[in-house]
This record gives sequence, C-alpha cells and structure tokens, in this order.
Amino acid sequence: MEYQRQPPPGPKLQPRLIIHGGAGNITPSSLTPARYREYRTALLTIISKSHAFMTTPNPSPSPTPSPLPNAPTVATHAVTLLENSPLFNAAHGAVFTRDGTHELEASIMVSRGAAKRAAAVSGLRRVRNPVTLAAAVLQRGDTDLAPRPAAGVSDPGLDVPSAQGHTHLHGAAAEQLAVVYGLPLVAPGYFFTRRRWDEHVRGLARERERRGGVSASWSGDEYLPQGTCGAVAVDGDGVVCCATSTGGLTNKLSGRIGDTPAVGAGFWAEEWCEEGGGDLTRATRGDGPAVVLSGALRGLVADCLPTPWVYSPLLGGSGGGLVTTRSVAVSGTGNGDSFLRTAAARTVGSIARFAGQSSAVALRKVSGPGGELQKSAGDRWGKTGEGEGGMIGIECVVVRDLEGTVVEAHSELLQDYNCGGMFRAWVDDNGVAFARVFGDDQAVPAEYVGEGEPEDLRAWYGEKLG
Repeated sequence: MEYQRQPPPGPKLQPRLIIHGGAGNITPSSLTPARYREYRTALLTIISKSHAFMTTPNPSPSPTPSPLPNAPTVATHAVTLLENSPLFNAAHGAVFTRDGTHELEASIMVSRGAAKRAAAVSGLRRVRNPVTLAAAVLQRGDTDLAPRPAAGVSDPGLDVPSAQGHTHLHGAAAEQLAVVYGLPLVAPGYFFTRRRWDEHVRGLARERERRGGVSASWSGDEYLPQGTCGAVAVDGDGVVCCATSTGGLTNKLSGRIGDTPAVGAGFWAEEWCEEGGGDLTRATRGDGPAVVLSGALRGLVADCLPTPWVYSPLLGGSGGGLVTTRSVAVSGTGNGDSFLRTAAARTVGSIARFAGQSSAVALRKVSGPGGELQKSAGDRWGKTGEGEGGMIGIECVVVRDLEGTVVEAHSELLQDYNCGGMFRAWVDDNGVAFARVFGDDQAVPAEYVGEGEPEDLRAWYGEKLG
C-alpha cells in the first residue's frame, strides 16, 4: 500500500507495533492452562512475524534498499495473521450469528497521508481477509475521489464502479469490490471452527434454559468472544495507523453492525499541532523479558525500536518557539455496542487533543477500570457483558523548531482494559516479544506453568506478561 509520504527533516521515528486479540470475561477460571498457552504461542508467533515484516525493507531489484513498509501495510499484515488464526474472533476464527452464519467487519484508519483517512466494510460472508478489503478501499481513496473514478465490474442489479467517496461499505457491494480488487473469496465453510460452533450452541441453549434470564452473547462462567483483533503501527514518517477486524458478538442478530466498522467508535487515528515542546524525560518500564527473539532477528529488532517516552505537552507557547505535532491511533476490543454508545475511540483522541493530556491517560479514562466504557453499563455492569473492553494504541510526538527542523521524535505504546483480561502483544526496544493476557495485580495458578517453561513464567504470566 502506497500513500503520500511527508518525511520531516531531522530525526525519524523508529517503527513500532502492538496487537490485540480480544477482551472480555477472560479469567484463570474461564481460560484453562492449556488454552492460555495456546493463545500465548499464537500471540508471540504473530507479533514476531509482524515485527520481522515491519523491520525488513521491501524487496527491490535495485542496489538501493527500498523503504520499510509503511504503517498501513504493517497494520494490515498483522491483522491478516490474526484473521488466519482460529483462536481470534475474526475471519477464520469468527463467531456465529444467532442464525448460525458469519457476518464479518473490518476497518483501517491513518493519521495522515490518505485522502479518505478511514475505510470500513461490514456484512461480509465470503471475503477471506476482510481487513485487506478495508485497506484496498483506503489505498484507492485518492483515485475514487477524483471527478471521474475508474469503472469497475458490476454484478446484475448492482452498479459499483468503485468505492466512490464512501467510507463504509456493506454486504454485496463491498464483496463485489473485493472481486474488482482481486482479493480472494472463500466458501462460507472456511470460517467454520468447532470451538466457535460449540460456543454458539451453548449460548443459545443457556438462554433457552433460563428463559431469557441471561444473554446468549455473554456468560459469567466462560469467555464468549465479543471483541475483535487489531493492530496499531507507527512508521518512520510518524504516520500512525490502526486496523481492526471482527466477527462481532457471539450470537449477535443477523444484520447487526458493531463498532469495528464505525469510525470513532472502535477505531480512530488523528494528528494535530500544539505550540511548545514536549517533556522528554525518559519513562521507566517494569516489563521483564518473556520470550527473547534469537539470532539475526533479535539483533535487527534491537536496532529498530526506540525506548518508550512519556509526553506532557507544554501549552500556551511555553516551549521557546517549538511546535509539537502529536498523533494517536487506537483500536478497541470488547462489547461493541458500548463502544458505539460512548464513541470510545474518538473520545480518547478528544481527551488527548483538547484536554492536553497524554494519550495514555486519555485511553485509561475511557477503557480503564471505572472509565467511560464501564460507566456506560450502569447497574448492568458485570451481568451482561456491557461496558467490557479494552484498547491498544500508539502516541507519536514530533517536536520542531520554527524553521521546521525536527529536534525530537518519539512514540509510546498504549494499552488498558476494564474486564477480566485482554489478549495483546508487542516487542520492546530490546527485541523482547511480550504476550500479555492479564494485569500485574492478578494472581496466577501454579498449573499455568507448563512443563519445560522457565521458572519465571509465573512473573511473566501475572506481573510481566499475563
């Protein structure tokens, strides 16, 4: 995917990436040790492959190395890997509707560099990787917004020459564009997995047995996927991008559209300028090693990731003529209807931008314990799954002098949630891959430490990585 690059003079950012694979009622009692290790392996594999992709120059026949993949390409690649795994609620691992079908959704958004900035698709039943369709709509945005967009191929009854100026496309028209773009389609059976089917059947049975006293989409006894998978990336030009994909709520109504394709609800990315410089005090992190990438890959990633920073904006022109450009991208996961009611992702950006707070604080106020998502559930909190969820993100800060020269550039990974757990993974600046499910304050049963695991896995699982 190509977009108009705007490389700033001076230092460039190092590429960074964080992914998530769902959030909700994930507890040691609802996630068996074997299942936990299954998720852990998948997350570490996907983040390692995605990081290698992000830090490897594009193949080029010329002697001059090609640029590294840009943020939209990296985020799309990572989400595609999540979609291909049966463990995560997207594409191959998607949940079923009440009618036993699949209706898939995906989205992507960039802070700058693309005319549309955001693209989303929903109601998909045949597109193998929905996120690639959303990315294609974004990529072709400049052409589609031209006075005379190129003609596509029309099925009987549908006239779809291109995505036009539209941001969100649904159902048959969206899938027709997938054909035009040359994206692979699959038979509905491709999305079937036994685990999701059993969850679908159990949920409906539980609802019938209790005569509507409980939801078929949520259980206090087991983790029923109601979230998404997603990725947030930043590239060397300071462009941040979020990509998200989902099958929706377990046993959702056919035709229900969630937060994943709704701009500002399940995803958001933006960039803005502030007068003044940034607080460039280095942040301290308590994350210890979990799985260390070995060989050439570890050496590569160690050179490609920066040390995290904490940013505190200096408002009112107190930065001695410096101008700070801030950008943030977030991807949410959890009860999508709660994200819709609170415009959750856009709210994070608004708090960071208009209240002058760090994006980490803004994200915590929305998706952290006691935040806006949780408050939206009211007295139904903990009973229906409403309000449950979390977010990942990246904040990027670039400080320039009055001549436009970059004097500092850094970024920070963001993550928080208010429920039992959130599957997420990243690679730190030392080349260490992390895959966390739970938080630092959650106890871990001894049986989660498998045979042959390092002795510090308990810390890795509970305090360090979850």
